[in-house]
Amino acid sequence: MSVLVLVVDDEPDIEVLFRQQFRRDLRAQRFMMDFAHSATQALSRIGDTGERTLILILSDINMPGMSGLEMLPEVRSRRPDVPVIMITAYGDAETRRKALEHGAEGLLTKPIDFGQVRQEIEARLERAA
Repeated sequence: MSVLVLVVDDEPDIEVLFRQQFRRDLRAQRFMMDFAHSATQALSRIGDTGERTLILILSDINMPGMSGLEMLPEVRSRRPDVPVIMITAYGDAETRRKALEHGAEGLLTKPIDFGQVRQEIEARLERAA
């Protein structure tokens, strides 16, 4: 079974950063990563994952156009089976409350703690096995 993690962020550097951090896992095909550069692009991707099983969505909150918080209820209605973890530069209590209210499973702050991201992915891989 091929599993997929979707990363949603409008910053192009994020894709490079994630690919560097998880290059061994990606090479070993433990999981695949897909990248969407907008909420709209992410919504179209979650509907068509092909043969891959989507196990986690990591999404930035602040993006031009539709924000990650605006995208969340739509993701939850289309794919209630897939956990969403929001990523933000502003980890204040109000942002956390809004993210959780809109259906996020968690909130990570920038700079991204890739050890924490790895733990989240590993937990989903275990459940998918």
